[in-house]
Order: sequence, then structure tokens, then C-alpha cells
Amino acid sequence: MPKTPPPPTGTEPASYEDALAELERLVSELESGQLPLDRLLQSYQRGAQLLTYCRGRLEAVEQQVKVLEDGQLKPWMQA
Repeated sequence: MPKTPPPPTGTEPASYEDALAELERLVSELESGQLPLDRLLQSYQRGAQLLTYCRGRLEAVEQQVKVLEDGQLKPWMQA
């Protein structure tokens, strides 16, 4: 099995999309069941950091939408 580099810790992603892509990769690795225990813990911790980052970005966008809608929260309609 080829070795993959350990996940970076404490580094903020460049964007929400980058964070989501890294989170999806980590979930896939965790679900594989092939990680050594130390790497499993590191990946889990990194995943928690990424999840916190993504939630924060989503909350920030929600607040911006509220301001743009004059304080009237309206349902998000995707095309």
C-alpha cells in the first residue's frame, strides 16, 4: 500500500471548496479502515478542524445574505 503524507494540522484552507475537498478525502481514508492508529487520530482531528472552518464560512455567508435581504431571511433558491 502506498504511503500518503499525513494531513497538515492547524493550517487554514485556501477556500471553502478546498476545505470540503480535503474533508471528503479524509472521510474516504477513515472509512477505508486502512490507517494506522496514530494517523487515524490525526485525520480525525484534522477533519474536526475542517468541519469547524466550513461551518464558520457557511454562517458568515448566511449573515451576509441576511444583510443583503434587509434583515428578511428568505429561503435559498438554487437554480
